[in-house]
Amino acid sequence: MDQSELTTENDGTDEYEFCLSVYAGYNTVSLFIEGVRSLCYFITEYPVPLGGGQVSLFPLLRGMGEQGLEVNLVAQHLMVLKRDIPWETYMSTKLITGTCLQLLRRYDKKPESYRATLLDDDGPAYIRVFVNILRDIAKEETLEYVLALIDEMLAANPKRARLFHDKSLASEDTYEPFLNVRPTQNGIIANGESSQSKSKSTSIDDVLKGLVEWLCAQLRNPSHPSRGVPSSISCLSTLLKEPVVRSSFVQADGVKLLIPMISPASTQQSIQLLYETCLCVWLLSYYEPAVEYLATSRTLPRLVEVVKSSTKEKVVRVVVLTLKNLLSKGTFGPQMVELGLPQIVQSLKAQAWSDEDLLEALNQLEEGLKDNIKKMSSFDKYKQEVLLGHLDWSPMHKDPIFWRENISNFEENDFQILRVLITILDTSGDPRALAVACYDLSQFIQHHSSGRLIVNDLKAKERVMKLMNHENTEVTKNALLCIQRLFLGAKYASFLQA
Repeated sequence: MDQSELTTENDGTDEYEFCLSVYAGYNTVSLFIEGVRSLCYFITEYPVPLGGGQVSLFPLLRGMGEQGLEVNLVAQHLMVLKRDIPWETYMSTKLITGTCLQLLRRYDKKPESYRATLLDDDGPAYIRVFVNILRDIAKEETLEYVLALIDEMLAANPKRARLFHDKSLASEDTYEPFLNVRPTQNGIIANGESSQSKSKSTSIDDVLKGLVEWLCAQLRNPSHPSRGVPSSISCLSTLLKEPVVRSSFVQADGVKLLIPMISPASTQQSIQLLYETCLCVWLLSYYEPAVEYLATSRTLPRLVEVVKSSTKEKVVRVVVLTLKNLLSKGTFGPQMVELGLPQIVQSLKAQAWSDEDLLEALNQLEEGLKDNIKKMSSFDKYKQEVLLGHLDWSPMHKDPIFWRENISNFEENDFQILRVLITILDTSGDPRALAVACYDLSQFIQHHSSGRLIVNDLKAKERVMKLMNHENTEVTKNALLCIQRLFLGAKYASFLQA
């Protein structure tokens, strides 16, 4: 599926843009999460292509509702809405007008059905009141209250975001007040302290760029110890559907912030965070600059480990879809083979999944992996195994034909493979990997005409000799074999047997 297929239709663009600005304006973590939920409700109304047909994003977003919210956060939101705000005092101090006071008296503390009628009859007037309060009043409790009212209004009917773009509000900068009340480490930014110029309307690009930078800052240094990261990931798992957000996220160096969170989870809260993190990676897999970063990180081994150990269907689904996207890009296919993904896919197919999209994706992934296996030469497989550091006693290591036919390939990139093998001797804590690395060096010495000189020049002898005292007998045996061949050279090395 092409990344362009993920964009929504033009219908609803204005609502979507304003939802983002509301989203950026939540000045507490709990309100921020409520904004994510409202935005998710809105997005699922606009279908996008997924796997060959017009379907909603809902199958991937279905896990982002109530399960992602802590009960106490919802309770805190309700507590905010129970506050009594002294509107009359604000009028007496000329912070709001008499007309604003009348509108607020009609709307505040009224049933939803009655509020809906007011918004249908004169919605832009109420929006103007809300925006003016956010711009002109600095008291945090009041700002929270108005933001909660807006969130409640949009959650009930996301299409009401159109009200913020009514022609009667054309002269208003509806983004700027929300940007001014974003949360910080020390509370909220007071109105009037925004870096945005009041003489210049805030564009959607400004909103998205500022929001992405703030979310990345939250991932680096969350303003709340337990809610900052989950709420930010929840935001990103929705926003990254937009190509412009993916670009901003990569430019903000945000991809690397996701990688540590891709690890097996057990609790409901950690599973939800893992799911939404993987959803972010899935969305980024449609954006080439992000894919380039993913290729140079530990993303793939982490995704494979998650899909191998997870029993939560929604987590498995989004990871499998991500792997399917990455399969044909760069060296991901061969790496997946070396990480044992074909066997993992077979195991997953044997389980009783209820999701047809998941079953179809597993079948497609399996076929793609089979094609990659067919295309890989024996040396390609060996190279991937060494570069990933996943050395094991696969048949090629002890196959004389493999060494005779491929010995010249070891000269590529200034003996890159030999250098990596020697690095493994220094850094690996896996006895099997150490034993195989020693054995492979001995095979290179035996089969290459200048093997002894090359390995000595690369300073391998000292590293191998240290391993002769290793506690593992398999390591000491192969370290001894390598040292013997280093001293004897190619002429006599063939007499030594592993």
